Amino acid sequence: MTRTRKKLGEILLGWGSVNANALADALQYANEHGKRIGEALVELELCSEDDVTKALATQFGFEYVDLDQAVDKGQLDEIPKDLINRFMVLPGGMEDGRLKVIVTDPLDLETLDALRFMLNKEITPALAPPSRVKRFIDTFVNKDTDDLSKTMQSIDQDVPEEDDPASAAIAGEDGDAPIVRLVNLVIGEAVRGRASDIHVEPMGDRVRVRYRVDGVCHVRDDVPKNMQAAVTTRFKIMAGMDIAEKRLPQDGRIKMKFGSDQIDFRVSALPSYHGESIVLRILRPEAAQVGIEALGFEEDNHQIFQRIIRRPNGIFLVTGPTGSGKTTTLYAALQELNRPDRKIITAEDPVEYNFTGMNQCQVREEIGLDFARILRAMLRQAPNIILVGEIRDKEVADVAIQAALTGHLVFSTLHTNDAPSAIPRLIDMGVKPFLVASAIQAIMAQRLIRLICPECKAPDPEPDRYMMKVLGFTDEELKGAQFMKGKGCKHCNGSGYRGRQGIFELVVLNNQLRELALRRAPANELRRSAANAGMRNLLGDGKLKILRGVTTLEEVARITQAEGVVTQESAA
Repeated sequence: MTRTRKKLGEILLGWGSVNANALADALQYANEHGKRIGEALVELELCSEDDVTKALATQFGFEYVDLDQAVDKGQLDEIPKDLINRFMVLPGGMEDGRLKVIVTDPLDLETLDALRFMLNKEITPALAPPSRVKRFIDTFVNKDTDDLSKTMQSIDQDVPEEDDPASAAIAGEDGDAPIVRLVNLVIGEAVRGRASDIHVEPMGDRVRVRYRVDGVCHVRDDVPKNMQAAVTTRFKIMAGMDIAEKRLPQDGRIKMKFGSDQIDFRVSALPSYHGESIVLRILRPEAAQVGIEALGFEEDNHQIFQRIIRRPNGIFLVTGPTGSGKTTTLYAALQELNRPDRKIITAEDPVEYNFTGMNQCQVREEIGLDFARILRAMLRQAPNIILVGEIRDKEVADVAIQAALTGHLVFSTLHTNDAPSAIPRLIDMGVKPFLVASAIQAIMAQRLIRLICPECKAPDPEPDRYMMKVLGFTDEELKGAQFMKGKGCKHCNGSGYRGRQGIFELVVLNNQLRELALRRAPANELRRSAANAGMRNLLGDGKLKILRGVTTLEEVARITQAEGVVTQESAA
């Protein structure tokens, strides 16, 4: 009789590691974010990573390994270093002619099969927590190259207590102080690893460091709790913040030179339950120099976009959530239009990148210099093209529309989920429908999807049929289609993805859409009319990129939140 494997949630519930409410919260989070239930429990701090790993070991009948005791450092050469780093595994010694291999994912049978083939040995898998395996590899396998882990270990016991955190952070401005060296290493590693953000997040027993690469957060390492105050103080000193103020949010900037590049960091400090959370947004010079061709437009949308940005007047809106690349798209358009015969003025909050030939104005709310005031002053400067960083309220919207109606081309952004929804959003702000209908020329919604790594790109022999169905592929579309995926390599840190491009939903207002705007039609009616006029939605644009082999089924489903997508352990 076949034994039914217990679900992970049932095991943890039975052990008393979580309660039913926590499990329900984690399950909801897992479904919403495409995570496994174990990952959700750890990320929400509802259960320790050790307990989740022990439960997984019980669920799949694996041995749970304590890395501090079970791994003989002299046996590390039983698996080549490149395979250890590629697959995130460790050797646990030979037992009865079989090599014990310590893994982090019991469902990753592909890795075990690959190791059996490459090592030509029979394998017995065992399980250990992912963060501990990574730390062990960084410390003992990559010890010649991982300066960050070595620095952290060297100062773990030497950091001053909470009563004098600034002493370690301020000392040694020449970079010799351990805390100064640690913070510089964190920043340098993030820059070299193509990260867009560094997150330093205090928790109850540690400080978590994460890098956001291609829109996805990756845990780097945990800073010991006794180093929290010194590390936080060091970041605040570098950003020019008040180190004595710990109760209010603060913003600052850091400028550092890496090779020949001057890189700016926008720094935010936010008081949280366990201390101040620090986030550094990395502003790379090349990020603002992306040409229109590199944005990811399909040929038809590229032609429409080029026509829109060359119109003499009107408003062009780009919509989407934070981090969807709206500003990069508008910068690319402005770079295309930046010629000596055109005057371009921007109002931004904040000005992240500086461009030669443009007049860029920084919003400063504390002295009353807001978007509306800058915009009114702009009109007296006789510009041809205006960029308003964001339309936040009726006042800004009204001035932007007046600018468009008086012969200026206005670019701006708005927070809506899709392109047609921008029209009712502006009307809800209080803008008169006839002004919306007459001033807006086009609206574009966008998202960023990860691209398959070119170094390890290969045909997907077994594409997920369920995902094909969820994304709505027809038999005609699938005829002769070749799906691709990334196997994972050093070039992409094993993720299978490297770099991002946009998927777009572009609506050019025609007479019918203007009439619908005039009579305050709901978003679904506007969407239907736009689709009839030839608008391709975000999902449709993503499907074209799948068929061209530049991204995967799973990535488009994740970004477009296609209905019906569930995680592997949604029933746990």
